[in-house]
Amino acid sequence: MSLSISLRATMLCLLMVLAYVGSALAADEKYVTATVDGEQVYVKDSRRPALYTGNYGDCMGSSSINVTRFDAAYYKDNMTVLFHLGGVTALKNESIMMYIGVFAYGESRFDLTFNPCSANIDSACPLQAGTPIEANGIIPISQNDVAGIPSIALSIPDFEGEAILRIFANSTQSEIGCFSALVTNGATFSQPEAVGSVLGVFTVVAIISSFATAIYGDNISVMRKHYAHSLSVLVVFAVWQHIFFSGALSMNWPSVLVSFWSNYAWAGGMIYTDGMQNTINNFIGSNKGNTSAVGAAGTGVQNTELGGGYDIHQIYKRNVFPKALNIPGLMRRSKFNRVARHVEHALAKRELADSSSGFQWYGKPVKPGLPLPGNYSGFAGTLAREDIPASNALMTGFLWFLILVVIVAFSVLALKVVLEGMIKTKMIKNDRLSLFRTHYLGFTALAVLRTLFIGFFMMIFLCLFQFTYLASPGPVAVASIVFIIMFLGMCGLAVYACFYRIKFGHIISESDRLNVEKRKVLKFIPRYGFSRASQQPSSDDKLYAGSIPWWSIRSDIEKSIHDDDEFTKKFGWLASRFRRTRWWFFTVWLGYEFVRACFLAGASGHGMVQVFGLLAVEFLAFIGIIIMRPFEGQRLNIITVYLLGFSKVATVALSAAFDTRFNLPRIVTTAIGIVIIVIQGLLTIVVMVAIVIGAISSYMSVMRNREEIRPKGWVPIRERYFKHMDEKVKDVPPPPPLPPTIPEPSKGPYFNVNSVKRMAKVEDEDAEFVAEIYGEPNASQQSFTSGQRDAVGDMPTQRSRAGSIRSQMSYSSLPYGARIHRASWSSHDFSTEQYGSPGRRRATSNSMTYSNDGPSRPMSRTLSTLTTRFAESNENINRIQNSSPIMTTPSPDNIPSPIPRPWSRPNHRPQLYTVNSEIEVPGFTRIAR
Repeated sequence: MSLSISLRATMLCLLMVLAYVGSALAADEKYVTATVDGEQVYVKDSRRPALYTGNYGDCMGSSSINVTRFDAAYYKDNMTVLFHLGGVTALKNESIMMYIGVFAYGESRFDLTFNPCSANIDSACPLQAGTPIEANGIIPISQNDVAGIPSIALSIPDFEGEAILRIFANSTQSEIGCFSALVTNGATFSQPEAVGSVLGVFTVVAIISSFATAIYGDNISVMRKHYAHSLSVLVVFAVWQHIFFSGALSMNWPSVLVSFWSNYAWAGGMIYTDGMQNTINNFIGSNKGNTSAVGAAGTGVQNTELGGGYDIHQIYKRNVFPKALNIPGLMRRSKFNRVARHVEHALAKRELADSSSGFQWYGKPVKPGLPLPGNYSGFAGTLAREDIPASNALMTGFLWFLILVVIVAFSVLALKVVLEGMIKTKMIKNDRLSLFRTHYLGFTALAVLRTLFIGFFMMIFLCLFQFTYLASPGPVAVASIVFIIMFLGMCGLAVYACFYRIKFGHIISESDRLNVEKRKVLKFIPRYGFSRASQQPSSDDKLYAGSIPWWSIRSDIEKSIHDDDEFTKKFGWLASRFRRTRWWFFTVWLGYEFVRACFLAGASGHGMVQVFGLLAVEFLAFIGIIIMRPFEGQRLNIITVYLLGFSKVATVALSAAFDTRFNLPRIVTTAIGIVIIVIQGLLTIVVMVAIVIGAISSYMSVMRNREEIRPKGWVPIRERYFKHMDEKVKDVPPPPPLPPTIPEPSKGPYFNVNSVKRMAKVEDEDAEFVAEIYGEPNASQQSFTSGQRDAVGDMPTQRSRAGSIRSQMSYSSLPYGARIHRASWSSHDFSTEQYGSPGRRRATSNSMTYSNDGPSRPMSRTLSTLTTRFAESNENINRIQNSSPIMTTPSPDNIPSPIPRPWSRPNHRPQLYTVNSEIEVPGFTRIAR
């Protein structure tokens, strides 16, 4: 019971304390009346305005007034504009006029000219030397005054607006002060704490994944293979730096782009800290350079065209002072609502001071070396989002790069110490990572060299930018030393790696040809491809536009460069990620990055030179890298070859629209900026996905010696991944696809004849017909043998024809080489009187004749002798009769007389002529059955 009472008492005391604190806080809060959704409500005086100003800067350079505070805010809920102005001056008894203009997306949206004496700003009426200026005002406005400000401007990220305060002296009717402040709605793409941190975490994951594959294992060739297929940190930083250093072009960037790029500033070494910037300022001195030299509107210099400029005659052409603007009278004459009339009493000086004391939405004066707020032109405008002056860019990037190198070296050494400690405490086995632990100093040196290789473009760009922008002795000396170390050091190491390979790798240079193939993308977009004749010989299946002389470099030994352990130990940090035939691509990459840095930094201030020069370089690099596809890992080729190359070309091409000479509307430039953000944002998402996939693949590589991994469902994926790596290591073209298989017809009712039994026919009794159906090409062509000529008597051998005529088979209308077939038969040809009984004919028809090469064809005993000649041959074949040969007598014209065939009627079959044979053919040996 006592416990419950004490608990109730404790809860009651807690509630009383919370109530007291809440009432105290509520007492400190100030509320004003506002109209929200048509209803009058009380809102906090410290609420965020719909639009308000940020940092401000001097846009005149020789202002007679030193402004210490300038801010303005627009409240949509109660239709008021609040402004504050504080400063000091050396002028004595000077009456002034004030002009406030609000510009949104390059166009004037609101402007007001007033006399501070009529606005109850006593400290500025008139200006007195030694008297601080304290100007505060709450100006009620109508819907017509803000009709030019679109409603989307109050919510769109990175609203692009400026508030300009101009001060004029009545005595001289000239401008004596100009201050420009950024106008924003609070929404922005710049989220370095969130987005930048996420990108940093993903980058650390990529670094750990890559380094794990580089140190795990004891076989250098296998380690290199798995390292080549992990995600390259070089590619990750190439993407991040491409996005951030896109702002190095001397263009008038929209605010959305600069805010988006600020999320990647850390990858370019542009990280702001007060201590580092103060140290750099002391080292550089007071000379901060002129940001207008790189296309940005400078602070502290004359900017007469800012906000469209001004016309002094428009300000003083009417008698607007001393009653240029009577705010209470204006409020009475205008049809403002009760909320606007309610703020009339706030025009008293004390009430204005009280109402402004809680106002926290204001900016500060920009630091020396920064451009005017709201102007984001050139690299100086891109750095202004980080509050880093362009003069401090080199030293900022160089110091952070040194810190990175130290962190990398320290991390490798710390890993060695941790591993030895875990082995001593038996947390891991003694043989784990033995190769790394033995050669940890070598791994440390290679990690540092790899870091220098990754930071090559950034440091070269910053050094060249320092030479172009600011020639102070200290920064120039540092830039010269860093440039020599990075350029000569990295290029020297690259050349030495190539020399080492040529000297000890048995390299041979041979002439070759580069075939230009006609190809199509998506089966209808024409394009050209290149292939080496030594690797892919010409094929009839491909269309070629021609070929050009080329050369090929190969090793006279079959050993791949990636199987050379000594080369990998020395130069694996340069060449291990590239294909076997593209191991030298690191030299191309260094040259490409150097040319990019020269255009971006060396041509600062010349926007169109930068754009068109870089566009040519990026386009040629895009095409060349597509042809080479240098990386062994497929993910790296997809990111670097296609996505990164396309993003670079598209970004540079679209950036040309931001040149001031085109004078495009800022709404249009903002839309183009959104397109660039979409392209680079998609590239970022792809890289982040690739980092996740790379971490998974690196985990599989590290677990390659274990049969089972978790989750177990990844085991088949790991096997396919390892098989894919083994195929990519060979670096040979894939085999041609198999021809499409014709599907078998569906089995249904069908009719098929498997065999046919042939019955005996009349044609079977003819030996010539039987020989023909058995496929003998010269079935009806035989020649007399020498023995047969002796039996029948000498044949005429005189030559009575030319060789070309004798080479013909017969005198007929058939073409040369054609065979003469028999004419059609009738039943009269097989009469019993002429051939005897059927039985005898059947018996004699089975006789076979044999030549020296074997059986020739069936012979009939009643065949008459016939001499013919083979087509395209000098030999004669004599058809003989088995009983008594028939002699031929040459005609007076030396033409052999026709020989009638005994089994054929002259009217049914043409008679054949024989030609005397010059070459004797061995006779046929007749074998009786």
